[in-house]
Amino acid sequence: MATKTTTRSSGYRCTECGWSAIKWVGRCGECQTWGTIGEVGAVKVRTTASAVIERPALRIGDVDSRRAHAHTTGVSELDRVLGGGLVPGSVVLVAGEPGIGKSTLLLDVAARAARTAQTVLYVSGEESMAQVRVRAERIEAMAENLFLAAETDLGTVLGQIDRIGPDLVVIDSVQTIASGEVEGSAGNVSQVREVAASLIQVAKARGISILLVGHVTKDGSIAGPRVLEHLVDVVIQFEGDRHSRLRLVRAVKNRYGPTDEVGCFDLSDMGIIGLPDPSGLFLSSRDLVVPGTCVTVTLEGKRPLVTEVQALLAPTTVPSPRRTTSGLDSSRVAMILAVLEKRAGVPVRQADCYASTVGGVKLSEPASDLAIALAMASSLSERPLPLGVVAMGEVGLAGEIRAVTGIPRRLAEAARLGFRVAVVPAGSRDSGPIPEDMVVIEVSNICQAVGLTLSPPTAA
Repeated sequence: MATKTTTRSSGYRCTECGWSAIKWVGRCGECQTWGTIGEVGAVKVRTTASAVIERPALRIGDVDSRRAHAHTTGVSELDRVLGGGLVPGSVVLVAGEPGIGKSTLLLDVAARAARTAQTVLYVSGEESMAQVRVRAERIEAMAENLFLAAETDLGTVLGQIDRIGPDLVVIDSVQTIASGEVEGSAGNVSQVREVAASLIQVAKARGISILLVGHVTKDGSIAGPRVLEHLVDVVIQFEGDRHSRLRLVRAVKNRYGPTDEVGCFDLSDMGIIGLPDPSGLFLSSRDLVVPGTCVTVTLEGKRPLVTEVQALLAPTTVPSPRRTTSGLDSSRVAMILAVLEKRAGVPVRQADCYASTVGGVKLSEPASDLAIALAMASSLSERPLPLGVVAMGEVGLAGEIRAVTGIPRRLAEAARLGFRVAVVPAGSRDSGPIPEDMVVIEVSNICQAVGLTLSPPTAA
């Protein structure tokens, strides 16, 4: 008896990771991404004939490198993150939560570029031209060479670029633009890929700098296919609490500069303003000596920021004390509490713990561990730390204080703001020069650090 063999001519595949399935599912079984499963046809071997070369290959020495030089945007903090400014032909993706200030910053950048004799096109897919003008008048971003267009069709946007011939294009946002040649609504995987690819092709061919605004998902990642981040040249992430005026801008990807720089901005009713010296935002009044506070110096990229950590430990009788954090990693705080209990003998087991930062800044660097531990011990013992003390160091599970990078830069920033005593890990003196008017106390374990900083006045 003959057996009939059937072959499957089509299936379904994830556009993110390539996982395949015999039937459609809403969620990828490999990367767990929703809405990325699409139908694919049978695999066919295709050959492409050679085309007529319009631009022959050049020797590397004959390539004009001046076309890759960055031009300043007029916003120093944004130039710091971009690596000097915008490069002609580059495509920059700016992502962040709604209402965090993306459109305000890019409208300001567009107006500054238009005032320098550049032609700028601002395409808004979410607001009308009247709404954009009202915002521009509020933040003083009116310029003669700034053109506005409220479009959601990709073909119309490309037509506007052909007619105006701009030097800079701002698209707000890429998820609202759709192409009539691709099926699906605006914002889906196919549409975002087509829109981004078309705009990138125009930018590279004409030497136009394009700024794309991107939405983010609930977990903070950039919405749309992952290939969008691979196609663009620079990916910038906006960070900040909606209830705080501070905004941090960092480069997640940058083909033209570093990815370890951070820009600080102040968002107000008059617009968004760069902060070249934001350390004062993260400190409370230094005239009051209160138990439960400690100052540390964290490195955001290459920039040292002096930040204050506050802790409140209150005795409780419940079996499971509360552990509440704001601006700090909750798991890191729980680990420091356990080290204080076990290695330093600080009785934190029967106490509610509330720990936070000042100014809405988020601390994730391990160098802030020592400051958090000293703030907790100070709150529980009701003995404040001496005035003008900063602490930095990573706390290990064995109670040791581990060395951190950039000690000279941290100490120099603390000395500039008037701090005169620094508690640092042992061996930090050998890492670089120390300010002359700075007293450095080296500690090797958490018990020694708590004893030195919280010793009674008689013992001192």
